[in-house]
Amino acid sequence: MNSFVLDCERDMAKRINGLERELTRVRTGRATVTMLDGVKVEYYGSATPLNQVAAIATPDARTIVISPYEKSLIADIEKAIHIADLGIQPMNDGNVVRLAVPPLTEERRKSSAQSIKKIGEDAKIAIRKVRQDINNKVKQQEKAKEIAEDEAKRIQKDIQTETDKFVKQVDSILNHKEQEIMTV
Repeated sequence: MNSFVLDCERDMAKRINGLERELTRVRTGRATVTMLDGVKVEYYGSATPLNQVAAIATPDARTIVISPYEKSLIADIEKAIHIADLGIQPMNDGNVVRLAVPPLTEERRKSSAQSIKKIGEDAKIAIRKVRQDINNKVKQQEKAKEIAEDEAKRIQKDIQTETDKFVKQVDSILNHKEQEIMTV
């Protein structure tokens, strides 16, 4: 495999990792600590990720418990959760913040499924953009007579094969996530 195809595979794998990270933020009706990945708490004047100022646990499928390392952060954690607009009301008992994750309504499930499709389409566009960029580099080298025409065609065919493989992977990931949302 030549360097163009290896670069293509590496860059497309990065897009798949980004897709998986993005999908962890989509609510499924089940409590997961990754729901809070985007939450930033004001801590000594800077926005700090929640998981750096508190221990986060899921004692059951519908509850998230946040135990701040400093009790004085409870109000700031509640505020950060409101700002993040997770659709979950935080409750505190003076020691920990609890989030009761409500079951998804049918309407919310369908809305989540639509947002998943949008995220997936964005990932496919990013993968196709990688293909386009690598193909342009191949064409430039062909034009500069650094590689032969038949070699350029073979490389482009290999790049298309990689693109097809990663697009199928995106579809598989999306189907799995959609099933997870619709069956919870």
